[in-house]
Order: sequence, then structure tokens, then C-alpha cells
Amino acid sequence: MKNILVVKLSAIGDVIHALPVSYAIKETYPDAHLTWVVEPPAYELLTMNPCIDEIIRFEKKEFKSIGGFLSHYGPLRRRIRQRSYDAVLDLQGLFKSAAIARLAKAPVKLGMCNMREFSDRISKPVIGPNAGGHIVERYLDVARAIGCRVENVVFPLTVPECEEDLTRRIFSQAGADMGNPYVVFAVGANWPNKRWPTESFAALGDWLYEHRLIPVLVGGGPVDEQRAAEICAQTEIPPINLVGRTNFKQLTCVLQNARIVVGGDTGPVHLAAGVGAPTIMLMGPTDANRNGPYGQLEHAIEADRPCRHCWKRACPKGLDCLAAISVQQAEQKISALLSEKSTWQ
Repeated sequence: MKNILVVKLSAIGDVIHALPVSYAIKETYPDAHLTWVVEPPAYELLTMNPCIDEIIRFEKKEFKSIGGFLSHYGPLRRRIRQRSYDAVLDLQGLFKSAAIARLAKAPVKLGMCNMREFSDRISKPVIGPNAGGHIVERYLDVARAIGCRVENVVFPLTVPECEEDLTRRIFSQAGADMGNPYVVFAVGANWPNKRWPTESFAALGDWLYEHRLIPVLVGGGPVDEQRAAEICAQTEIPPINLVGRTNFKQLTCVLQNARIVVGGDTGPVHLAAGVGAPTIMLMGPTDANRNGPYGQLEHAIEADRPCRHCWKRACPKGLDCLAAISVQQAEQKISALLSEKSTWQ
């Protein structure tokens, strides 16, 4: 195959889960030109991926009005049709991704197993051996369907050296040295019921300081900034607060060098698992078998509730879902990981 188009637009965690598809394509077809269509929030993430030859930004917000659609549809169509593709892989499986896949000229158009919003009318769903398994493997089943051998599952991300140097300076300005052992807390998540209570993060942060580990907060956006402020206010010694202070490249560097990363089912935590950091994921509404830290599912801690895995963005019962996960459970998991030599290498 000479030209392949991947359509995976959002969200951050989902785009991270799809990254091994790009490696599988290049592993099998090293001379292929790989084009990826993505929405702006995940664009910077893809710029770190050496397996992608061309990135097309899909400005979804520009298509919401009739005027915007009329002015942006033509340029998008021309950009996509600059090439004739051997295959299109719709890894989003929604109406918007189907509309993009439809624009492309290709004899083969495939999608993932659980396509929705009539996207299966454009791309044929691939019901592979992992249709009931982890989302990373579901995406890879689509790559396998175009002949990709998946000998290694790799999240291909490279942080530029200049960004590594800048990350160390940001870390230092925040009051710590990256050379000292630290544990990252991903404090937020898009779904309210994927967020561990701030008082739990605070208590765990104090416990870490007692064990000579520095807690470091990461995240972005007003909600995460408010949660970080609450965590700092509730601790005896405030953690290092990097919320809103790093871009994707710098965040990746922070995660790569962490002893452990702790957080909910959210982008930074999936990114941590992808770059090989020991990752503890606190889960409730979503299923670890599908969405847990890839390659480290044994590190997931699921809320002990009969209604877990409900897949609802907000709890219909009004429960604070992850409050069922105790600080002691997190401490025990961290202690077990720290006892393993690999976490200190």
C-alpha cells in the first residue's frame, strides 16, 4: 500500500489509543504515505508521531453554521482528494468521521467494530478477535484487516530535546527538580464521575511526601485549575502544581520521567501508560477491560459499586462514583509498584 488515510478526530484519550495503528502501518508498509485527519485539540499530540507523514486538521466548529460549512467544505474536500488512497481507516465511527471518509477516493474503507450514526454505511466494520477487548486492540484489528502485522504494540511519540529542556525549567520554576522522584496526579477528566475527590488526592499527596516522593499535579482548563487549588489548600505541604503550565510535548516529558502516574480514565493517564510510565487508573463508570491503562490493566482500581461500568457521563443516582476508591487502596497499589525495581529505573 502506498497511501493510507486514518480518520481519528478526538478525544485526546481516544487518539492516544489509536497511535499504535500508525506504528503497525509503518512496520508493515514502511514506504506508505500515512495521512491522519484530527481535530485541533489533539493536533499537537500527532506532531510528536514520526510515523505520520501528513496531518489534516478538521476544524469541526467551523462547520456548525451554514456559512462556515459552505466556506470550509471545499478546501477540506480538495485537501483530502489531493491523494488517491489505497485504504481509509475510520477509527472514530461517527457521522462526522464518515463524512470525511466519504470524501476520500479509496477502494477499501474500513471502520472499527462498534460504529455508530450510520458510519457503517461508508466504511465496513471490522469485527476482529478483539471486538470485546481493549480499545487499543480493537483499533489494531482494523490495521490487521489491511494486512498489517502487529508484532509490537508501540505508541510512537518523540519529545524534541528543546521541549525536554524547557520542561525541566518549568519544573524548576514550580519548585522542584525533575531528577528527584515524583508521582504525577492527573487531577481532572471530562466526565465529572471520572474524577477522584480532591480530598483523596490531597491525602495521598501528604502520604507521598512522608515517603520522600513529590506529588505533581497536571491537567488543563478552568475545572482542573480549580481542583488543583482545592488539593493544594487541603494538603500539609502543597504539591508541585503544573496544571495549565505544560503543552503536550512537555506533559509527555513529565509523564515519561515519573515514578508513577495516578488518575482517572482520562487523556494524560492513557498517555502515561502509552509512554511506559507505571500507571494507576481509578475507574468507575468505564470498564478497565476496555479502557484501562493499556499493558497495565492489573494497575486499574475500580470503584466497588454494583452500578460500575454504567458508561454514563454523570451519575443518575447522584453518587460521587470514585469516592468509593479509598486513599488506602491507592497507597497499597503505589507501595506495590515501588517495590518493583522497574519503577526506579
